[in-house]
Amino acid sequence: MRILLDECLPRKLKRELPDHDVSTVPEMGWASIQNGALLALVESIFDVFITVDGNLRHQQHLCGRNIALIVLAAPDNTIETLRPLMPQVLRELVVIRSGEIVRVA
Repeated sequence: MRILLDECLPRKLKRELPDHDVSTVPEMGWASIQNGALLALVESIFDVFITVDGNLRHQQHLCGRNIALIVLAAPDNTIETLRPLMPQVLRELVVIRSGEIVRVA
């Protein structure tokens, strides 16, 4: 599965998603692109977008988009805080479908 990590997530999080093709927003050269335009770029290449931006689900409608969204709900975006969420993320990656938004806490 092709996964894109939002620019606010630590790059080290890629290691927590073995067996997936994972890139980051900065690696793609898309840093600072606003959410709507970013999702348009993302859906043409990636299957899932992972972020900690809980407001994204309210700002953007995914219905009809060819991308799924996983929102990590955590008190901060450090690797130590996010790592415990990754087993649930891996389970969600098996069942998530385009247009769906899943919150992992």
